[in-house]
Amino acid sequence: MTPLPHRVPGAMFDALAAGGGGAEAMGLLARAEHSRRLACLYAVVTAAREAGGAVAEAAEEAWELLVATGRAEPDAVTAVLTHPSAGPALLGLLTRLTGRSGGQAPPLHRLTALAAAAAVRARVPAQLLWPAPGPVVALPSLGRAHFPGARPGAPVDLRVDTDGRARLTVPGSAPVTVPTTPDRWRAPHLLTTLGTGAPLLLDTLDPASFPSASGRPGELAADEVRAWASGARGACALLRADHPDVHAELAAGPRLLVPLTGTGRGNVSGSSAETFGCMAMSLPRTASVFAATLAHELQHNKFAALLHLFDLFEADGDELFYAPWRPDPRPLLGLFHGAYAHLGVARFWGRRSETEPDPTERAAAQTRFARWRSATHEATTVLLTSGHLTPLGHRFATHMLNSLDTLCRVPLPPSALRHAEAASQAHRSAWNTTRGSAPPLPV
Repeated sequence: MTPLPHRVPGAMFDALAAGGGGAEAMGLLARAEHSRRLACLYAVVTAAREAGGAVAEAAEEAWELLVATGRAEPDAVTAVLTHPSAGPALLGLLTRLTGRSGGQAPPLHRLTALAAAAAVRARVPAQLLWPAPGPVVALPSLGRAHFPGARPGAPVDLRVDTDGRARLTVPGSAPVTVPTTPDRWRAPHLLTTLGTGAPLLLDTLDPASFPSASGRPGELAADEVRAWASGARGACALLRADHPDVHAELAAGPRLLVPLTGTGRGNVSGSSAETFGCMAMSLPRTASVFAATLAHELQHNKFAALLHLFDLFEADGDELFYAPWRPDPRPLLGLFHGAYAHLGVARFWGRRSETEPDPTERAAAQTRFARWRSATHEATTVLLTSGHLTPLGHRFATHMLNSLDTLCRVPLPPSALRHAEAASQAHRSAWNTTRGSAPPLPV
């Protein structure tokens, strides 16, 4: 493996810092994340070899199959390694292998499953065995097979024939042919196709796609899938028509949604540093809110990838800060992430303030624009005066602030400004009440 450098041109870095970047920047970040996964994969195999025994044998078998598959069909390996679930799988294995302090080495079934998925995608002849986690066996990026009654640890046998047909077998259950066995094989749901032909998928199948998500449904009913598909089509059509830069970034980067249910707090969403390409969210109630949520989580995905390339701040220690969008105090990393995400939110609602045809919805967009441009400006100013940013981080936050200065000069109706200020004061008041007698935080 020969590492290749990833260089971000200064103009592209500044465009990202201003809240944009476009498809070219997102493509570069996606390639950098692919390199990170490759490096992590190699580190896992190296650590497993050092551990020796059955762990080394399993790692070697998976590695050899991935190498052979990559020679035959490199896109198949890329699709598996860039799937969001591969990030937590590889990093988790590496952490356990390098931090076991003489204890028992972890099983490598998640690495074996990645190699198995690549072989199935590439139709490369192979046979692999690994322990089942239970009645559900996932092939990352493809879907999952259901083996009723299978217990954790039961041997999963994958065979890919010379004609490319793939079968999964667990003792005591009939084989599952991938992907054609009715009722026993499930693949992610296709919500819509983006302008470049890229699919936007909904995945309830592989928990590793977003391991920290709570309220994840095991399956979705047909009417729920239709509701997600309708919302996604409406949101993507809106982005393509009025927010082409956001739509281009979506088509070039994150394209997997993980549904959240039972949150009880209205619309919620989240992203994870190791699951580039994935966004978890509850079903938004309107196309505009759906599109805004996509814009929000795209920002988190971009920022997480940037932090894998650059040191934008020093270790933030124990200092906490007020965040105008959260009920809890945030460390510097959380404030920086949130400010960058809400810069995207402010840009989105600023555009909706211009293009929304419905007067009521346009007024709501103007209020949201006023609220989030002001809140993000406040948070970004705190970042710049925190004393913790590196020179590159200072450059990044300065471009954020310049972009927000431009947004803050956009004239808005007095009613939108009043409503936004009232919401800001209400949030601050509630936050102060919750903190009680705790010492004040930097603002």
